[in-house]
Amino acid sequence: MIRVVLADDQALLRSAFRVLVDSEADMEVVGEAADGEEAVALVREKGADVVLMDIRMPGTDGLAATRAISADPALADVKVVILTTFEVDEYVVGSLRAGASGFLGKGAEPGELLSAIRTAAKGEALLSPAATKGLIARFLAQGGTADPNGAAADNGAAARLEALTAREREVLTQVGGGLSNDEIAERLDVSPLTIKTHVNRTMAKLGARDRAQLVVAAYESGLVRPSL
Repeated sequence: MIRVVLADDQALLRSAFRVLVDSEADMEVVGEAADGEEAVALVREKGADVVLMDIRMPGTDGLAATRAISADPALADVKVVILTTFEVDEYVVGSLRAGASGFLGKGAEPGELLSAIRTAAKGEALLSPAATKGLIARFLAQGGTADPNGAAADNGAAARLEALTAREREVLTQVGGGLSNDEIAERLDVSPLTIKTHVNRTMAKLGARDRAQLVVAAYESGLVRPSL
């Protein structure tokens, strides 16, 4: 059973999400929060697997809440899916850097939302890989810091890649291009299991929680160049 926490300041929207999630046999809503601080507290109390996190809430927003969850070792297995009205939003990239697994537009179809929850819970793939890749490319190409507080991008991103093997760099490049393990395996003529091993080792070496952060790392380091 996938345990879900809903964090959104709109009660009506939370209610709609609850009905949708609770209608599925393999998932349930274990708590609702109207702001980020309440969301973090609920995650710690209920032991949620996935948080559907609105990015703009009064008080503690979704970005700060995502950082708090990512920084807590006890919540290492919790996946955060950012919900946003506007997919091209500097806060989205900031959330990915903060540890979110990906993002989803609030206008997504019900099936997309449910699929996103399952995908995030498995931790196997970045949500909306092409859209997220395009967002990061566009924002970084514009010289954005990907942080609403104006924090500069990590200048040591390229240096961290020195720990990777040639094959791991190659796989990271493909991940940055938004490809799945199966697609990368086909391109490199190896098994998906081998690619999964390379991805896991790359995440461990770069300190990334999931594929979303690998995509950000690929762009920040210059391994993958933005193209508009």
